[in-house]
Amino acid sequence: MKPNAGFYISKINDIVTLTEDTGDKLHESYEVIRKAIDNDKLSEVSAEQLTEINTEFSAGVATYNEQLALIKTLKPTPRVMGIHKKFERAYTDYVAACQAMVDSINEGVVDAKAFDASEVQQDEASQEISFAIQRMTNLIMK
Repeated sequence: MKPNAGFYISKINDIVTLTEDTGDKLHESYEVIRKAIDNDKLSEVSAEQLTEINTEFSAGVATYNEQLALIKTLKPTPRVMGIHKKFERAYTDYVAACQAMVDSINEGVVDAKAFDASEVQQDEASQEISFAIQRMTNLIMK
């Protein structure tokens, strides 16, 4: 069966939209930790609040993992096969970086170095995802 470019682009768009929406929902909780680290006030964030943030982040990672599973099932057109693989790798890296951020918040304590490192990894993966999306769009629209 020949891959359907319209279906493929629609699914990629759905994945990107859900990923962005999930990130937006988690941003407020992320900011709590980011500001506490930046202002050297992590000790002022309660263990209960950190546990709640960890739970929220874990739910976000579960959503990202579902999207990654979907990405792996998509059948790109031959024209975008290579860039689809790059997209899949970047999304895999993004999910791993998000999981590392979850892991940096454990038992009411934040490992600030691990949190910072995961943030850098997420940013790098996000840039790769954006590049892949732009490239896919350009190739399909030709």
